[in-house]
Amino acid sequence: MNKKIEKKLFNLFTGEITATILFAIVYVLYIEAMEWSPQYLLPNSSIYSFILLEFILLQGSIYWFLKWKQVKRKDFTNLKEGYLLLYKGLRIINLILIAVGIVVCMLLFINGAVNRYLYLGIFAFAIIEHINYYHIRLSYMSYQEIKEFIRQKGFRCSKLAKELKDLKN
Repeated sequence: MNKKIEKKLFNLFTGEITATILFAIVYVLYIEAMEWSPQYLLPNSSIYSFILLEFILLQGSIYWFLKWKQVKRKDFTNLKEGYLLLYKGLRIINLILIAVGIVVCMLLFINGAVNRYLYLGIFAFAIIEHINYYHIRLSYMSYQEIKEFIRQKGFRCSKLAKELKDLKN
């Protein structure tokens, strides 16, 4: 059982960090390779949404890395209080950045900016990742997890959200 949890956490953290790195590489490659891309990818608004997404993905990968290291030590408790306080602060920072992003999104649509739909897509992805880490679990990868999701009839609280809630109590 411990090895199974350890492997799952390892896959989560390596998957998140790999996605973070690959998204950055693909973003830069598109700027370099596609003649149409600068008008969509280089405006400050597009860079803002992309950095927000990367920032949130990085938070998730570090969280899963910390949980993996903890399980390797046979420690199945919540993260240490210091880490949880850091994540509590990051959650607030994310919400501020998302609020700014909503204003940016409204301005892009009011002004008819060419990159508004790309911005909205990347920004929505960032919001979904924030919700996935800090509120409810949205990702179900394996067949077993999907069966569990159907059985429980809905979403459940994310692991980090549970730990942050326990911190309050």
